[in-house]
Amino acid sequence: MKIQQRWPGESRFKGWFYLLPGLAIYLVFIFFPILSTIRNSFYKWNGFSGTREFIQLDNYARLLGDAQFIKALTNNFIFIIFYSIIPILIGLMLASLLGRKPIRGMTFFRTGLFLPQILSMVVVGVTWRWIFNPTFGLLNTGLRAVGLDSLTRPWLGDFQMALPSVGAIGTWVMYGFCMVLFLAGMQRIPEDQYEAAQLDGAGGFRQFLHVTLPNLRAELGVALVTTVIAALRVFDLVYVTTRGGPGDSTLVTGFLVYRSAFQQNQLGYASAVATVMTILIFVISLVILRFQSRQEA
Repeated sequence: MKIQQRWPGESRFKGWFYLLPGLAIYLVFIFFPILSTIRNSFYKWNGFSGTREFIQLDNYARLLGDAQFIKALTNNFIFIIFYSIIPILIGLMLASLLGRKPIRGMTFFRTGLFLPQILSMVVVGVTWRWIFNPTFGLLNTGLRAVGLDSLTRPWLGDFQMALPSVGAIGTWVMYGFCMVLFLAGMQRIPEDQYEAAQLDGAGGFRQFLHVTLPNLRAELGVALVTTVIAALRVFDLVYVTTRGGPGDSTLVTGFLVYRSAFQQNQLGYASAVATVMTILIFVISLVILRFQSRQEA
């Protein structure tokens, strides 16, 4: 095996020198706060007093019997449907429509469909809160205009509809990312594979199943990991639209951490929730990546 030689006079620490600024930022703003959160999860602390009481695993034991945590975790898993599964399906459909044949205005369509992904989540939440407004919101106004008054409701204030309403916003935000990712993957699929499938008598749908999908395995893995993480760590959208309400209908673990730490002054318990969610996200991501690597082997 050929070993790459360094240029004359080049320091062996040059690579580390270039990595140092990014590594320092990561350590200060991500790694050390994670370690601090894990440490705080073993204490009973209100976040303000200088004294902390070491309570070992009591915060984690409390999680097992906390109905609010179970409800929040359940809502996070429901959000996976809206943040991950539905956007991936929509992204695949749009990519199959836009990726195979050249369409006039392709750049415009790609940009327009991807636009929700680059908007601030606060802007998205405020906009959709206005759309869902029960009095003058665009959705209820449109339903009344076409004679469907019976379908109008306070979408974000309804115990049954609040969660799917917020989830629909997440779908709107995430599907553009999936579509662009799949479009990029489709561009590297050799055209002769589609031609061979056509010669074998495969129609458009069978070509999608047997040519497009197998070649998008890597992109599907990236999309799945990214969207599942987004569903499990959602906070800003819930905070802007419903603040976990009505009741606990849209409560998620991210908002539970915020409420426990900054409204109820239970920083130790909030740290335990955050630690559990960090481990859960890491494990789920690892399982998805391991499954993807076995499929590609």
